[in-house]
Amino acid sequence: MGLNKDEFNEKIFSRITDLINDYQLIKEGEKIAVALSGGKDSVLTLHALKYYQDGCDFDFELVAISVDEGIEGYRQHGIDAAVNNAELLDIPLIQKSFKDEEGFALDDIYSYFKSACIPCGVFRRNILNKTAYEIGADKIATGHNLDDEIQSFLMSFSRGDTVKFSKFGPELDQIHEKLVPRIKPLWNTPEKEVGMWAVLNGIEIHLAECPYSSLSLRAKIKEFLNNTESKHPGTKVNVMESFKQILDVENVRTVLNECERCGEPTSGKVCKACEIKDTIYENLEN
Repeated sequence: MGLNKDEFNEKIFSRITDLINDYQLIKEGEKIAVALSGGKDSVLTLHALKYYQDGCDFDFELVAISVDEGIEGYRQHGIDAAVNNAELLDIPLIQKSFKDEEGFALDDIYSYFKSACIPCGVFRRNILNKTAYEIGADKIATGHNLDDEIQSFLMSFSRGDTVKFSKFGPELDQIHEKLVPRIKPLWNTPEKEVGMWAVLNGIEIHLAECPYSSLSLRAKIKEFLNNTESKHPGTKVNVMESFKQILDVENVRTVLNECERCGEPTSGKVCKACEIKDTIYENLEN
């Protein structure tokens, strides 16, 4: 028997609505900036927040931000999907790019690093945060789903990076006036269901895998989790429940300063973006 589209939509949107209400992720009068890549997770986040906006009994503002990292033959379809979905839902979209903001595309500088994900993640987060801060957004909504959250936690766990444990959860508190707090409306939604929603509803999304992602630690952990889940269904949910029970995020907080070069929030004297730029400029000069 096939899936009933209306029943499935009700299930997935009700779960997201319950999460928003349970954790009070969105409040009256707030401006929410959706990080919109054009992939299935960010597109569902956009549609779900529009659905929530139409159905809730208070007002808040939605805007979307897309970032073109500069990956030839891959990124444009995602940008097109972001533009089309934002237009479909009548949500304003702000488009940014590595080239315009930093002076180089990811394709130009990825070879200077062990993994392209290192500079990509740093610059993408930096541009998203600066843009959201400049437009006066109260929060950034990202498309992190249940699978992403488990992967991120295990990555930090494997590196012994307990400082990043504070980033676990559906909402990140504001710990610096220039750092826009983030919310994760898909925090308890499995990645598989996100893809099913897009297919069932014929939503335009960017399905291709990033050509650089296969070399990342995340890709290896994702493969391990998916293999384990296929052999032992329920593993991912059990891992998530264990994290929720054993982790007290209130005891793990980061004190932020402002980067002595660019002024952006950082836990050190110089932010990671400026450190990475040093590596890039050194390689460009040689």
